[in-house]
This record gives sequence, structure tokens and C-alpha cells, in this order.
Amino acid sequence: MKNKTALWFLILGLIALLLGMLFGILSGMQYLLPDFLKALLPFNQMRPLHVTSVLSWIILAAVGGTYFYLSEFEKASLSKRLTSFHFVVYLLTGLAIYGCYFTGHFGGKEYLEFPPVLILPILLGWMLLGSQYFRLMIGKCKTWPVYYWMWATGIVFMVYHLCESYLWLLPSFREHFIKSIEVQWKSGGSYVGSWNMLVYGTAIFLMAKIKADDSIGRSRQAFFFYFLGLTNLMFGWAHHIYIVPTAAWVRYLSYGISMTEWVILLQMIYTWRKSLPTTIVSGHPLALKFLAATDVWIFLNLLLAIVFSIPAINFFTHGTHITVAHSMGSTIGINTTILMASVVFVVSRIDPDFDEKKPRFLLGFRIFNGSLLIFWLSLLAAGIQKSHWMYFTKGTAFSSMQDSLHWCYCIFLIAGIGIFIGLYLVTIPLLKILLKACGA
Repeated sequence: MKNKTALWFLILGLIALLLGMLFGILSGMQYLLPDFLKALLPFNQMRPLHVTSVLSWIILAAVGGTYFYLSEFEKASLSKRLTSFHFVVYLLTGLAIYGCYFTGHFGGKEYLEFPPVLILPILLGWMLLGSQYFRLMIGKCKTWPVYYWMWATGIVFMVYHLCESYLWLLPSFREHFIKSIEVQWKSGGSYVGSWNMLVYGTAIFLMAKIKADDSIGRSRQAFFFYFLGLTNLMFGWAHHIYIVPTAAWVRYLSYGISMTEWVILLQMIYTWRKSLPTTIVSGHPLALKFLAATDVWIFLNLLLAIVFSIPAINFFTHGTHITVAHSMGSTIGINTTILMASVVFVVSRIDPDFDEKKPRFLLGFRIFNGSLLIFWLSLLAAGIQKSHWMYFTKGTAFSSMQDSLHWCYCIFLIAGIGIFIGLYLVTIPLLKILLKACGA
């Protein structure tokens, strides 16, 4: 491809993924050894480095995939100048955010803890993507398969909800605690829903292209899933604020729709996998393994999410490691497996000699999934124990409770190292091929 900027987005995304895993391991070590790196990078700086790196991986891989697929499959004439400018903006912004975290300069809220001024170049990047996407694709919207609608929706809502997440800067929100917390969680939940539109759209795109059958993106079921996802994006956030005084109908509505989206995606991937001819399965084994893993992790996180979306149970799980298990299970088990499948598919398109059947890839895939399952279960165990301490134990100090969780944190750390090793085995060869394709 002439415009190689899409590949640079994927390269930067894979680097962010490895950095995110590394910062996560260091954060886990600080759970066990509170003084570890405390003078250099205390936990309150390490955690946002981890979170921002992993979220950057999701955003960069989704954006890079979108640019690549538009060029490769739609033959869209993307502006090399604009896509390159977009990449440079995100690269410099990422370095600025890292610089702020390393030097202890904060100013934002959850997930967006960097100084508020840095949201401006991030918004600019989304507008650059949106301007090209709609300029090139809007004339074909009547015949769009569902994944193009999902990408378009994700771009538009990403801009909207990122702006919404900074309403707390206005005195009318900042000076009213309940209003501020509601808007914070609403924007954060819908922000996740926006990138899910991009990632899940990528999953359906891959299913259509691997099978060479676009009907999966044009079926009634696919569009039903799209509108369920859109509803979820707009209202599903409300199950996060059961503990905040708000209208009863908001709670009932969110409870009714918050988990419907994954049920349809689970069914679509399962049906698609069963219908694949053997020749296709043998041609894309690694990409298909990651999509199959997505199927499993959707199922596991769906069960967990349905359980703690029940208000009576949410009361006990909110603020524990069970919520962390849900968010990390979704981020790693669903988003990362889809995007890894996307990167593998891109690499198979640019390098005809790429061999997905290498033992290294199979080993890395197995280590990754096995470690992630142990990681997820250790967080559930820690969450149950913390919830018991919060509501059923009297007179026990927080430090004593933390000491009792030591074994959970040990397993959590070992499993996190396993996740890193598994991803390392898969990503390094992919990075080498992408860098070679870019002439680096």
C-alpha cells in the first residue's frame, strides 16, 4: 500500500500494548511490595500509565485497522498528508501524556487523568479520521454493510462523549457533586461503548472478509445487533450508578439493556465459526484462534456482568476487584483478542510469506489465554473476599484485609506476567513484519 500510515498506527498500538502490560506487572508488584519503585514511580503514577497504555492500544489498533481496510478493500483515496498528521498528533500527544504521568502532573478524572488541555489534540485526531471517513464513504451509505455503520457511529460518538467527559470543567457541573459523578460515569461508560462500536465492527468485518461472504454484514441479525449496541452505548452506562440517587426509570432501563449487546455478538461469532469451510480455517489459523477466544471471553464476561448488574448484588460488588475483573476481562479478553486478530489479518495481507502456524504463535496464544483465565479468577476471589470484609466483618482493619489477600495478589502477578509473555511471543514477529513493510 502506498499510504503506510495505517501500519504505523498498528505498530504504535502494539508498542502501547506491551508497555501497558509492563506497567501492569510493575503495578502488581507494588501491591505485594508497597515500597517497590515508590520513590521513582509510585502506584498513583503507575496505574494511569498502565490504563492509558492499554486504552491507547485499543484506540490505535482500531484506527489503524480502519485506515488500512478502507485503503485495501474500498480502494479509498485517503489523504497521506492528513493521515500522517493524525499519526504525528497522536504520537506527540501520547508522549506528552507519558511525560505528565512520569512527572506527576495530573488534572483529569478516571481514564483521562492527564491535564485537560491534552484532550484537544485527541479530539482533533478523531475529527481528522471522521472527516476522511465521511468524505470518502458517505456517498455509499445506502449500501453500507453493518460494520461501516458501526465505525461511523463509533467515530461520531467518540467525539461527543469525550467532550461530555469534560463538562466537569463547567462550574454548573463541578459545584454539584451528584450531577458531576453522574455525568462522569455516563460519559465514561458511553466512551467505552464508542470504542466497542469500532472494535466489534472490526470483528464483523474480519468475519466477512475471512469467509469472503459479505452477507454476515448485511443480515437482519447484524443490523439488529448494531441497534442493540447503539442503545447500549446510549443507555447501558446507567448500571454503573446504582449507588447514586437518580430516577428509578434510569436504573430499570439500564438493567434491561446493559447486557443484551454481547448475547447477539456471541451468537453471531459462534454461528459464523460453525459455517467456515476447512480451507478457510487452515488459511487463517491464528486470526481464527483469537476470534474463537473472543467468543469464550464474551460468554464469561456476560455471565459476570449479568450477575453484578442486579442491583442487590451490585451493592456488594461495587468498588471491589470484581468490577476490575469485569473491565480487564473485557479489555483483554474481548477487545484485545479481536484487535490481535485484526493485526494478524493485516500482516497476512502485506506479507504473503507470513506463516500463522508457527509453534511460537500457538504457544503464545495458549500462554496468553491460560494466564488470562487465572488472572480473571484471582480478581474474582479477591473481590469476594474484599466484599465480605466491607459488609460482613466488623472491627477488622483494612491493612489486615489487604494482608489476607496476599495470596490473590501473588497469583494475580504471576498470571499477569504470563499474559505479557504470551502477548510478547505473538506481537514481536508481527511488529518486525510491520516495521519491515514500512521500511524501518
